[in-house]
Amino acid sequence: MRYLITGGAGFIGSHLAHALVGAGHLVTAIDDLSTGRMENLHELADDTNFELVVETITNSAVMDQLVSECDLIVHLAAAVGVELILSSPVHTIETNVLGTETVLRTARRHHKKTLIASTSEIYGKLNNVPFSEEDDSLIGATTHHRWAYATSKALDEFLALAYHKEMGLPVVIFRLFNTIGPRQRGRYGMVVPRFVRQALSGADITVYGDGKQSRCFCDVRDVVPAIIELAAEPRAEGRVFNVGKQVEIAILDLAHKVKEMTGSQSAIILVPYEQATEQGFEDMHRRVPDISRIRELLGWEPRITLERSIDDIITQLKKEGPGESISERPVSERVVVG
Repeated sequence: MRYLITGGAGFIGSHLAHALVGAGHLVTAIDDLSTGRMENLHELADDTNFELVVETITNSAVMDQLVSECDLIVHLAAAVGVELILSSPVHTIETNVLGTETVLRTARRHHKKTLIASTSEIYGKLNNVPFSEEDDSLIGATTHHRWAYATSKALDEFLALAYHKEMGLPVVIFRLFNTIGPRQRGRYGMVVPRFVRQALSGADITVYGDGKQSRCFCDVRDVVPAIIELAAEPRAEGRVFNVGKQVEIAILDLAHKVKEMTGSQSAIILVPYEQATEQGFEDMHRRVPDISRIRELLGWEPRITLERSIDDIITQLKKEGPGESISERPVSERVVVG
């Protein structure tokens, strides 16, 4: 089978490409390399079952050719990461909405099954965890750019399900919760690699807010099999699935765990949201998925521990050395907590 992966040079896309090629499939990845990296795919560079096309997914002519040649599409290309979303809301909305529209329109023309990556951000400011796929969404005001990503992905979901209902396009939507693992970058605000790089360099480990907000971190090597199994399951078509882990950890506790696992002497610093991001920033206090739907359909359960994920990220970043810088706004007010 030939898969087309949009965003195939990115964190999740590259892991998916490696898994599919390793299973004997043909893979074409398309990525404009705005956030994806060639280094993520270096092991596939000479593999005849893999091809990388460096282009934007909004190029309709290129997408038409690639979709016509594939059997199935996994649409992962998106503008992600809090820092990128806050600094470039126009890019976020246009990339996510126009890109998905191009993918769906082209998929419909050639009638190709399409998997759409969505996000736990869809649930917005809800507090009734765990979040079920049928729960309402509570998105913040449009004057807060922080919600541009959630809104754009909600529109992606509506559009994909409309294509399925009205035009019979086989689509599957998977909502990713916090996904971590090797190859993830801290550049756009991804918290675990940011903490690890800060700890390894001896810089302050900066925790935004009071650190009591919690997340459930699922390893990408658990997420990829879920995507592959959803692609192969006809009963998944026209449905939405949460993909994530149900074990919570407070972000302040995560910072302490990273400090301990790296043996770092870094201080742990609390930074007010308005200094770290933007005035009036609204965070989701908890994000816990209800995964009963995917468990019942596929028997899928995440198995990799948070400690193993962090340890593998530490190993990777030690090997890479100082690497990329992590942008931090000047902080005038901070509290040392560890």
